[in-house]
Amino acid sequence: MTLEDLERYAAAWNAHDIDTIMSYMTDDCVFETGGGARYEGFEVVKARFIEVWTEIPDVSFNNGQHFLQGNRGCSEWTLCGTRKDGSKINVDGCDLFVFAGDNNSKIQLKNSYLKSS
Repeated sequence: MTLEDLERYAAAWNAHDIDTIMSYMTDDCVFETGGGARYEGFEVVKARFIEVWTEIPDVSFNNGQHFLQGNRGCSEWTLCGTRKDGSKINVDGCDLFVFAGDNNSKIQLKNSYLKSS
């Protein structure tokens, strides 16, 4: 995984491009949400990612900053959007990643944290 990969991954989230997002995930990937839920496996994680756009149709992740160290990484961001009920969301957060595969090229764990919601 490179910083450029993390930038492309973040851009795919903002483009709501599930195929590109999932191209960065391992088959046995895990997604842990800021609310404490855990999703395991490629198809389960993919379905949950798609739900994010259902819950916050205009979601975007702004002000991205990315860091790498060995098989771990971090992306800081500000999540912005409008929930289905019309309420606005603007919250800082981060993803902590664990990478796996050849040259740690894929995301095995995406662990999200939010400052508030």
